[in-house]
Formats: sequence, structure tokens, C-alpha cells
Amino acid sequence: MAPTKPIIVIKKKGAHGGHHGGAWKVAYADFVTAMMALFIVLWLLNTSQKIQKAVGGYFRDPSGTAERIGSDMSGSDENFVLTKDNMEEIKDQLEKKIREVPDFEKLKNNIDLTVTNEGLRIELTESATGTFFDSGSTKISSDGTELLDALASELGKLPNTIAMEGHTDSKPYSSGSAYTNWELSTDRANAARRLMLLHGIRADQITQVRGFADQRLRKKEDPLDPSNRRISLIVQYLPKKPSESDVKVEGGEANEGKSEGGESKSAKSESKSEKSEAKPSGSKPAESGKKE
Repeated sequence: MAPTKPIIVIKKKGAHGGHHGGAWKVAYADFVTAMMALFIVLWLLNTSQKIQKAVGGYFRDPSGTAERIGSDMSGSDENFVLTKDNMEEIKDQLEKKIREVPDFEKLKNNIDLTVTNEGLRIELTESATGTFFDSGSTKISSDGTELLDALASELGKLPNTIAMEGHTDSKPYSSGSAYTNWELSTDRANAARRLMLLHGIRADQITQVRGFADQRLRKKEDPLDPSNRRISLIVQYLPKKPSESDVKVEGGEANEGKSEGGESKSAKSESKSEKSEAKPSGSKPAESGKKE
């Protein structure tokens, strides 16, 4: 007789389902984000135009630098726009470039960069023996040529316009000479302009060439001081362009005004028609209001 096989009983115990992971957290976060965006939109729809414009401006330019960095110029290495916000940055770049000029140590006391209401003023002052121009002449010295060359290469990268000024001291020419400090100051500014046009400045970038003779002395207490003889370059601020949101808001307000005006006109025409209908059909036409 064959041996009987043992009976094996397998018992399975019920257990909880496995761990589902954190996928639900991602879905919940998306849901909360969508709800937040919905409530922000609903809030914005009930706010004033001023708040809507401010919020829209933040999302278009969170860093707030769109108006002052970048330009339409092609081929510029660093397209900066000179504004009151980034004035120090431009000034530092120019000072760094000026330090690369040969014999900078000899010239540094005759170079002055200051911030004014008109823009960044760069002044090249003369010494007793002449630094950037030969004494009493419009001929630019070798040091002046190197410095103006360096400035032109940097300023030519800017979209800002430039005004150039010439100044002299109060020492007059000989009494019989028809050439005066007025001509000298203007001619020196023009000589600097011509040189800088050859080394990077664009022709349409220079908007003014001014000659002031001795009318704007640097040291009024000493009219004959050599530092009164100088060339000034003023890198002018660019006018701030209105943003698209400003134009749209103004245009929308104008259209609203027109539509309100149209509604008032239509209301007047309706009132006139109602008055004409109210007149009895048998009434005589009104007599002329003209007086003899």
C-alpha cells in the first residue's frame, strides 16, 4: 500500500496595502497653487487701475532693471543706459578704463568725474604747463589724445547723448588780437569732438558743443588758475520712456471718456425726441424767434 502524502495547509493573513508614496502631496500642492492663483485673479478684478498696473509691472519686470539695462544698439560690448540708478556703475567703468591710459599717475589729478543734474560730467583740467592742450593753442597733446581715445571707446557703447564744453581762464589775449577766449574755448571743444569721432563716438551722439570762455570758472576766487582751463564732457541722462501699461491705461481712460460723452449725447437726443412726441398733434408750428 502506497504511503499517504501529508496535507499542507497554507494560511494567508490579511494585511494593509503597501505604502502609496508622496504622489498625493504633489497633486495637493498643484491644487492649492491653482486655488491661490484663482483668488489672486478675483482680487485683482475688484481693485483699482493703479494696483493692477503695479502688480502687472512686477510680473513683467520683477528685478526692476528693464528700463536701465539694455539698448537697441547692435555690436556694443556692454549695452548700458546711463540713468540715475546705475550712475555709479558707469562711473566705475570709466574710471577703470582711464587707469589703463599710459602715464595715468601723471594725469590723475587733472581728471574729475562728478554726478550732476544733467548727467555724468567728465572734466579734463589743465596744468600751468599745459596737460591736454598746448598752451594757448587748440592742438591736443599726446596725453590728451590717449585719454580722449580711451573715453571715446567706452562712451561710444552708450546710447546716451553727449554735450562738450570748452572753458578758459580769465587771462585775455593781447589787445590787438581778434582771437579771444570765446573762440579758444569753442575751438578746443570742437577739436576734442573731432578726435573722439575717430575713436568710437557716433556722429549723432554729440548734441551740443559749447564754448563758455571764462564765464564758468572752476575756481572763482582765482580766475587765473590753470584748472579753469578745461574740457568738459557731459554724458546726459536718457529721457524715460513711458511703459506700455501707461499708454494702455491712458488710452482706456480716454475711450471711457468718449463713450460716456457718446452716452450723454444719445440721452440728450432721446429727451428731445420725447419732448417732440409730447406736443399735441393739432398745435401750430412755432413762430420764428427773430426780432425785427
